[in-house]
Amino acid sequence: MTRSTDLTPLLKRLRLGTMAATLPERIALARREQLDYNSFLEIILSDEVNRRENRRVELRLHNAGFEETCRLEDFDWSASITVDRRLLDAVFSLEFLDRHEHVLLVGPAGVGKSFLAQALGYSAVRAGHTVRFIHADGFFRTMAQARVDNSVDRTFRSFLTPDLLILDDLGLHRLTAQQSADLYELILNRHRASSFVITSNRAVDEWLNIFDDPILGNSALDRLANASYQIVIEGSSYRERQSPHRKLLGPGQQGGD
Repeated sequence: MTRSTDLTPLLKRLRLGTMAATLPERIALARREQLDYNSFLEIILSDEVNRRENRRVELRLHNAGFEETCRLEDFDWSASITVDRRLLDAVFSLEFLDRHEHVLLVGPAGVGKSFLAQALGYSAVRAGHTVRFIHADGFFRTMAQARVDNSVDRTFRSFLTPDLLILDDLGLHRLTAQQSADLYELILNRHRASSFVITSNRAVDEWLNIFDDPILGNSALDRLANASYQIVIEGSSYRERQSPHRKLLGPGQQGGD
């Protein structure tokens, strides 16, 4: 029976059971390198700190609700789009989160807005922030269901707690009076307290038209627009380049009629 096996029950009682998996390897390393006690203890404790941090990141990624894992380094910059890289680099520094500012990504369908929004969320999670990703229509459906369930306060608070809330595809249709009020309250309560990333096919100056009540719309958008980075993406569909059909044809090839 090895010493690491003897230690397993004690490690489990201390809620350090995962340490048992790497302990034999670390003991062998300590003997081979003739490490002193302090160095050996530092190594095994560092292992545990890294494991716990990785678990926290995995949990935050799971709770964020991303549709897919998107990272900035995976973005296809050869796509036929134009975007201000200076602004993009500025927001990916994540300093806007510390200042409780916002990021508005606008442009036609398929140019990569949702990818970049989720990549920004992924970077925020890796940096230790809490993030929630949801389609704008999903937010309105969730609030409508909360009224049926008599859970409006609890549900609404769940959208206030993340450091970063990503609302995808805002402005696909005109909002009802209740939806306008919900969006107004969301912006009002998160403004200067935490950050948004919002994507939309509509230019920001067109967002007022989606509100049922222009007074609410003006009040909400004035707060949002004056504390945000507005990044416009133009070009042809990014999604088209990712289609199985285009990948099969290869670059520069066209499909027949």
